[in-house]
Amino acid sequence: MAPLMQEFQEIETCMMCSAAEQIQVAEVFYYAQKAVLHPTGPLFDRETQSLKPRCVRALKRIFILCDHDRDGALSDAELNEFQVKCFNAPLQPAEIVGVKKVVSDKMAEGVNKNGLTSIGFLFLHALFIERGRLETTWTVLRKFGYNDEITLRDDVLSSPSFKRASDQSVELTQKAIDFLREAFTTLDQDGDGTLQPAELEDMFSTAPSNGSPWDSPLYKNTTETNSVGGITWNGFISQWEFMTLLDPQKSSASLVYLGYPGDTSTAFQVTRRRKHDQKRQRSQRGVIQCFIFGPRKSGKSAILDALIGRPFKESYDPSKGDRYAINKIGLSGGANKTLIMREINEASVSAFLEDKEALAPCNVAAFVYDSSSEESLKRAAELLEQVAVSSECSGYEVPCLLLAAKNDEESNPSCITRSARICSTMGLETPTPVSMKLGDNNNLFLRIVEAAQHPHLSIPETELGKSTKQHRQLIQQSVGFVLVGTTLIVGGITLYRLYNMRKLHSSS
Repeated sequence: MAPLMQEFQEIETCMMCSAAEQIQVAEVFYYAQKAVLHPTGPLFDRETQSLKPRCVRALKRIFILCDHDRDGALSDAELNEFQVKCFNAPLQPAEIVGVKKVVSDKMAEGVNKNGLTSIGFLFLHALFIERGRLETTWTVLRKFGYNDEITLRDDVLSSPSFKRASDQSVELTQKAIDFLREAFTTLDQDGDGTLQPAELEDMFSTAPSNGSPWDSPLYKNTTETNSVGGITWNGFISQWEFMTLLDPQKSSASLVYLGYPGDTSTAFQVTRRRKHDQKRQRSQRGVIQCFIFGPRKSGKSAILDALIGRPFKESYDPSKGDRYAINKIGLSGGANKTLIMREINEASVSAFLEDKEALAPCNVAAFVYDSSSEESLKRAAELLEQVAVSSECSGYEVPCLLLAAKNDEESNPSCITRSARICSTMGLETPTPVSMKLGDNNNLFLRIVEAAQHPHLSIPETELGKSTKQHRQLIQQSVGFVLVGTTLIVGGITLYRLYNMRKLHSSS
């Protein structure tokens, strides 16, 4: 039978039996049941004689969850706790010594002074499978929430509801940030304050699919890195906050695979509605979204590059579609906010604004123009008018800033005059001059964050908006006059009736 099983690796068991002569009939049912309940295929590659990648990822996550003190090894107490959780029976001290001896005899790095290492833990399960004890590994996997495909069950991955209005967003709580800080520090083995690509890959090695959840082009070149491509802490946590903003369910699942302790509902919070922030004249959001508009060659991409510490590029390289950049911005007093800047492609603005809720998640809108080009200012003013009208019609009014880019070049006098007139007419602050080429951002990113923190200010008013506001005020005044008049009439009639009643009473 052995040659047959070697030729066809998918065969679980091969045996001789006879129902007529009652030869190994019970064994047939036993192995049939075992093939269904504890199959070899998902766990072990017979050809390479090694654990399959998905099984390795699952076991690594289980090891991390059991390594409570995060010292990279399972102590005797941690091994015993693991044994009780999975098999409802403790290990005797002699048994623990025996397990570690089996591992150390075959693989020296499988055991260290602290206990059983991750490599040793994987070796132990490979040994169980080779010896036909597949039920041991399957029991462990199922106790920790894995299904037959070795992915976490839906009930384990179930995320909070995240029910929210379009002008609300989801953010990480301090508990989640602290957990991610610990994970970052643990994996930063060389202590350089960054995670290299290999270290980042190791972080997500407990998820069933290869690579990180940030492999999508949407996440490429969006955060701060060092000269050799390592991601800094600011870049790392900014990426997590970005993913949480875009896809909180994905963020929740990623935290579970990383071994987040407890219910993931404690890892997220839903912000207050922007409309309510405007009424209260204050926003407490930790993550700020800024949509950046402007004509071609106005300097939008250079501003996004500056946010994440990228050097200025002399050559023009137009952005293809929308682009994001994210980083932490320090405030006075030591606090900081996460600023997410989204570059809206000029050609797609009209289509973008067709969605009535397009501006709902936007905390600040910035309009960039080349300060040396009157044509660039004209187009930026048109985009500002377009966005302002859309915000007035949709009810999602947003603070706006006008940015005079390329301030290193000779400014056009007519641009200065016209931009001041535009700001005065629409009720905005004067344009902020910046030069990314000279590295002078004029505290631009702090200005954006401060504008977001005071959402009732810097709201542009169009002629349509002003006339609508005046019309609304007239209606309110008219309604007020009618109410006052009605009250006086009703009051007069009541007094007249009382007077007549008293008169009749006195005459009688």
